Amino acid sequence: MAAVREGARIRLDYSAQSLWRVDRFIDELRREGTPYAAARTVLRGFGAYAGEVIVRQTGAEWWATGGDHWVRTPDGRLWDPVDEARRCFAGDGSLRLLCRDATTGRPPR
Repeated sequence: MAAVREGARIRLDYSAQSLWRVDRFIDELRREGTPYAAARTVLRGFGAYAGEVIVRQTGAEWWATGGDHWVRTPDGRLWDPVDEARRCFAGDGSLRLLCRDATTGRPPR
């Protein structure tokens, strides 16, 4: 993430507010026509970053199953921030809203 933070000049401080900037950056990648294959690693990193924001905000923990990584919040719900980053790139997701839902008790989208 340090390379992304430096290259894109995005302030990543593990706050929920920083996810708004991440969503905007992903949206910009999509609007520029960046191929998914070229963005895949960055999206995975942004998803992991969003997951860590949720972990720090809620006391959640990381779960790994079958090569996938999930975040399990203390109420037992599972969240997939890496997939949400992919959905964001496709124009149908938001890491900021995922974090909001995970921290306020809303059901996964």
